[in-house]
Amino acid sequence: MAERATERMVVTATPEQCFAVVSDFERYPDWAADIKQVTVDRRDDEGRPLDVTFRAAAFGRSTSYTLSYDYRDAPATLAWKQTAGDLTSKLDGSYTFEPTSSGGTQVTYVLDVELRVPLPGFIKRRAQFRIMHTALEELKARVESAVTS
Repeated sequence: MAERATERMVVTATPEQCFAVVSDFERYPDWAADIKQVTVDRRDDEGRPLDVTFRAAAFGRSTSYTLSYDYRDAPATLAWKQTAGDLTSKLDGSYTFEPTSSGGTQVTYVLDVELRVPLPGFIKRRAQFRIMHTALEELKARVESAVTS
């Protein structure tokens, strides 16, 4: 059964600036510590990546997965569904970017994860929390450093 988790963080940048960073997949290895390699497999007519294969560190080993992106609600939301994966059978999620009254953006990260290998629920939840929290912290650092430079 898939485990769904949601985490939020406020970033000192506009929703458009946040969206620009999360949709620039080929730069992920520059700022997302667990992402080792990214390959854009297919693009839409506007040149946006539709299918992207990632190689990442997970559970002390390397994993590969392919995500298919949905730009229907861009730049307010970037959603994806997993289409292939070796450790995960589901890795679906989304980022939503909402402006705050202070001029920043509340980033909401939702992730549904289903592992191919059965693990106790508390271990899955701990790993999921770590993935999400790290992803948001690294995103915040990347976006805010780009805004101030």
